Amino acid sequence: MVDLSGNGAVSPGHTRHGQSSGNNGRKTSKKSRTRRGKRGRRRRNKKNNRNNKTPPPYFPPEAEEGNIEYKLKLVNPTQYRFEHLATQLKWRLQEGRGEAVYQIGVEDNGLLVGLTEADMRASLKTLKRMAEKVGADITLLREREVDYDSDRNTRKIAEVLVRKVPDDQQFLDLRVAVLGNVDSGKSTLLGVLTQGELDNGRGRARLNLFRHLHEIQTGRTSSISFEILGFNSKGEVVNYSESRTAEEICESSSKMITFIDLAGHHKYLKTTIFGLTSYCPDFAMLVVSANTGIAGTTREHLGLAMALKVPIFIVVSKVDLCSRGTVDRTVRQLERVLKQPGCNKVPMVISNPDDAVTAAQQFAQSACVSGESLDLLKVFLNILPPLSNSKEQEELMQQLTEFQVDEIYSVPDVGTVVGGTLYSGVCREGERLVVGPTDEGRFLRLKVGSIQRNRSACRVLRAGQAATLALGNFDRSLLRKGMVMVSPKMNPTICCQFEAAIVLLFHAKTFRRGSQVTVHVGNVRQTAIVECLHGKEELRTGERAVVRFRFIKHPEYLRLGAKLLFREGVTKGIGHVARLLPPSQNHDQNQNQNHDQNLQEP
Repeated sequence: MVDLSGNGAVSPGHTRHGQSSGNNGRKTSKKSRTRRGKRGRRRRNKKNNRNNKTPPPYFPPEAEEGNIEYKLKLVNPTQYRFEHLATQLKWRLQEGRGEAVYQIGVEDNGLLVGLTEADMRASLKTLKRMAEKVGADITLLREREVDYDSDRNTRKIAEVLVRKVPDDQQFLDLRVAVLGNVDSGKSTLLGVLTQGELDNGRGRARLNLFRHLHEIQTGRTSSISFEILGFNSKGEVVNYSESRTAEEICESSSKMITFIDLAGHHKYLKTTIFGLTSYCPDFAMLVVSANTGIAGTTREHLGLAMALKVPIFIVVSKVDLCSRGTVDRTVRQLERVLKQPGCNKVPMVISNPDDAVTAAQQFAQSACVSGESLDLLKVFLNILPPLSNSKEQEELMQQLTEFQVDEIYSVPDVGTVVGGTLYSGVCREGERLVVGPTDEGRFLRLKVGSIQRNRSACRVLRAGQAATLALGNFDRSLLRKGMVMVSPKMNPTICCQFEAAIVLLFHAKTFRRGSQVTVHVGNVRQTAIVECLHGKEELRTGERAVVRFRFIKHPEYLRLGAKLLFREGVTKGIGHVARLLPPSQNHDQNQNQNHDQNLQEP
């Protein structure tokens, strides 16, 4: 081995003897010359690389399904080509349930080529014509320079949101459950978003959200309330700020965010769990106060959303009451919690509109939203995509009708009204359904009168949509939360006992036969007794087992595979329904009768 430091030391066996280097008589090995040659070539290559372009950035290759379309450019297409492009846009809008995102200046393989200013203007003009043809509007979300070749003129790529103009109430509807500790500012935040006016510092913004006198007096939410925030086809906010009614908001909106305001106080935890399990929220918004940080029920609410697999984003409130250092400390605290093994999330702090767009589109990878500006939150909510695609929606609509009863009201001049979510099928005015199970395990016939969705009349209700149904003079005393309204063609499976595969999240001692817990499965909430643990005598925190539960009051309608959450005091566990067992002996006679005989008039 040759020492290249120039001190003349040579290792034996690697020198061609008798050959001089010509520099003061020093001998040079072949390996030394080879290395010097390589070093010279490296210097030349490095010099040449300075003049070459760096490798261009890429997006993931374009997917055939979904609502994202890549287009290199859309400059002066022929009429035939234009018709094809419009049909393609229609498909993308259908996949996104009324929304599509176009990336202009990007090849199908994801290469970011970029366009000149003139080509970009022409492409956006063509896209606008396409959108008008299919009854949609476009909104430019952002433009970015593609700077990987300094020898060429500046080139840009554009990200454009295409959204259908609302027709016949077929707007995109997303449900967002609002979680957070008591006094974190949940109701005030919703009041400001939906009313369009800032709070006066004494709670004026939240007054319209409260349903009970004691909530107004204490300033604390104890029940579940709903508020709506709309976005039109151009991405502009539609709310009550211009004295609109709920019906006018629905008519003007292409996209509707329904906020489910849940209670923050620990004594109302069962109401919060019911809201998360029953109303099937698409997302959860965890509100954390900047001045108190992670306190009270914040961790518990975060854990519930994670256990039920509800995607979650976090809003830091009350930043105007704190110093910048306090806000930063709260954000760091949130980042630490989200990165822990139990959460395993990648926090992304949003500080500008570009961050908001990125986080909303790549929601599976983002977990933290923070910012002093309400406008950033509105941008985020505007871009927030539906998690289910049109194919899944179509499959659910092909199934028989199944409506979950979550709320029951008596309305003057209308009669009995039920509120809830249509799990599957399609429901129309005048449709005849059966509701149950009653305490005896029966289902009763009824007729749907009128339908209201987001406080405005609706003729047709589709799978996944929440609404209220008027049932006329149907006896309210025969109804209870947790019932289902299903098609008479369906033979609903009811049970008093069922088996579930569970994991015990926490228990102070041991979980064994005879334990009583409150079981939450969808809109079902009832106390159940542990009948047996298969293969085990007892369970400790973190252990798994298949457990048989027995409802103590009345039979319930359950679906196989449904998510299950149970609690009692500090005891908590999650799992899924694995098996439905036949009703207990005192219900067998009713259940074994012919299905038509089991349907009775109230």
